[in-house]
Amino acid sequence: MPNAKVLEEKQQLVSEISSKLKDSSSTVVVDYRGLNVSQVTTLRKQLREAGVEFQVLKNTVVRRATAEVELSDLDQYLTGPTAIAFSKEDAVAPAKILSEFAKKNDKLNVKGGVVEGKVVGYDQIKALADLPSREGLLSMLLSVLQAPVRNFALAVKAVAEKQEA
Repeated sequence: MPNAKVLEEKQQLVSEISSKLKDSSSTVVVDYRGLNVSQVTTLRKQLREAGVEFQVLKNTVVRRATAEVELSDLDQYLTGPTAIAFSKEDAVAPAKILSEFAKKNDKLNVKGGVVEGKVVGYDQIKALADLPSREGLLSMLLSVLQAPVRNFALAVKAVAEKQEA
């Protein structure tokens, strides 16, 4: 029979993971087997700078948490050594950082994750990572919105120059 104190600590850990899964805009599950300490440290630093929390967790604990928040489809990705990146603000950040890191270090394998409450596979995580950053998307939107005004201004200028000539 497990110690009551240990059991309480595990239940608290399960509830913490459950709340992170619920509150995250995106969660990415990776297999980090084969990475050395300096590579993991570099990865953690990149993720921390982007506001992403990165944890190595036991699969059984995460399975209990996924059952609590009704994300049991995520269990298929919980095999072998598992690390999970949680992001509350930016849904693209963990996918982008982990995919870029995986390109340079073939030992890191992105398995799948949760995006906006839906369990997704590697292909969807990869597609999410290929999206431009939020700033890039905003600049694209701004240029699209400015194009008609710019074209109108050029047309008015051309008419004015023609009238002067």
